[in-house]
Amino acid sequence: MVNMSNVKLRIENIVASVDLFAQLNLEKVIEICPNSKYNPEEFPGIICRFEKPKVALLIFSSGKLVVTGAKSVEDIENAVSKLTEMLKRKVGTKFTKPPKIDIQNMVFSGDIGMEFNLDAVALSLPNCEYEPEQFPGVIYRVKQPKAVILLFSSGKIVCSGAKSESDAWDAVKKLIRELEKYSLIEEEEEW
Repeated sequence: MVNMSNVKLRIENIVASVDLFAQLNLEKVIEICPNSKYNPEEFPGIICRFEKPKVALLIFSSGKLVVTGAKSVEDIENAVSKLTEMLKRKVGTKFTKPPKIDIQNMVFSGDIGMEFNLDAVALSLPNCEYEPEQFPGVIYRVKQPKAVILLFSSGKIVCSGAKSESDAWDAVKKLIRELEKYSLIEEEEEW
């Protein structure tokens, strides 16, 4: 049995889509955004990097954003707040309503705390793929909540596709239940 208190998950990246509910003049916006790049022939938006919070924002004239690189939902909220304040103060942008933030993807890294025989895992578990010549981990797909977990022989995992931390934990718990069901969790050796 896996002691769930020993399983650790750490947020590596959060991606969110944001609607500011305002049209943006990107020629003016690029002037106020530090660490930014705008080349409309290459990409239709501004690529802006904030140091605090450390995130990247893709800013489009429609007032839609993609925020990536965040380590917390609070980082996303702070980055959006920082950008909207800059737009109000320096460009005079008027917003019709508060920004709408939708979490699209959260990526977690973690450790189950034990090693696995991935050949046995791949032969037993449903909803998984394992092609060691192409990738050194088992790809396990969870249907509800929707997530993908990469399981490595060391017991390290990467969980992506979750929309919240609780979804990621639910997906990891489902993987562990499946591993236990098929007796793939090795008992710790007694010395």
